[in-house]
Amino acid sequence: MRAHSKIVFVVLALFGAVAAPYAAEINYPTKPIRVIVPYPPGGSTDPTARAFGTWLSDKFGVPVVIDNRPGAGATIGHGLAAKATPDGYTLLLGTSGGLVVSPAFGTKLPYDSVKDFAPVGLGVYVPFLLVVHPSIPPKNVQELIALAKAQPGKINFGSPGTGTPNHLGIELLKAMTGAEFLHVPYKGGGAATVDLVAGRIQAIFGSIPQWQPHLAAGRVRAIGIGHPTRVRSMPDVPAVAETLPGFNNTTWYGLLAPAGTPAPIVNKINAEMKRAIANAEFSKHLESIGMEPASGTPKELGDMIRTELARWTKVIRDAGIQPN
Repeated sequence: MRAHSKIVFVVLALFGAVAAPYAAEINYPTKPIRVIVPYPPGGSTDPTARAFGTWLSDKFGVPVVIDNRPGAGATIGHGLAAKATPDGYTLLLGTSGGLVVSPAFGTKLPYDSVKDFAPVGLGVYVPFLLVVHPSIPPKNVQELIALAKAQPGKINFGSPGTGTPNHLGIELLKAMTGAEFLHVPYKGGGAATVDLVAGRIQAIFGSIPQWQPHLAAGRVRAIGIGHPTRVRSMPDVPAVAETLPGFNNTTWYGLLAPAGTPAPIVNKINAEMKRAIANAEFSKHLESIGMEPASGTPKELGDMIRTELARWTKVIRDAGIQPN
């Protein structure tokens, strides 16, 4: 009898160990979920987080609270999320800036992009638009490269600052073509926008919403999209990759949880993200704010973080870029 009882106990213990994660999935969530956004309200991260937060709140039946934690190039918010309790009630709207670009500089951060997070799913791409001033003749990427090669260092290429994703796009363009542009870093995107519209600089990588009013008014010309393919919001603008295969200068946002968050919870959130992206109204809203809706598995987001970290680390090292 004693041996029989021991076998029953072991079987029940094993069943409990297997059933626990599924119980967590069935019961989750039972209280409000916090989504840390590593930037201040406004911009493109905040409305993206609020769109997914509203969807999750509606489907899960619990409040989803957006917690803006800006600072230190988005690393403060990422660091807070990495240290949160891994129970599914703290999520992060992770960005390529905080998960890839900042770590690629090799600076000491309060988190490890690969080890400290459980990727949940990709949400959106934020394609960079290659814009030029009408005072220069190029109508496409090939002509811009040819002009830069004919007049080395004469094309002023602006950015919101050294080491920003916008700047790295310039360095990638230089590395892939051998063209020489003069990088002009600004302290933020506003001043760079003013100077391009005024013709004091000739080219820039910027966000679609930022430049759409100027494009409509004819003050600037769009000659390429940094995304690997054309985007739905601007289908007539060719991807830079159509001229330079492999070119990719696109930021992205996705949801992540602290490492150790149970897989059933991660998968449950991922499934709702996919349903949101498959919803025409939801995707149209994202497109209206300059986003390119995207989705994928937790593994695919994790793989992308590792791949992009290696790629941008090489670009930064080869160009000798030092962080601000």
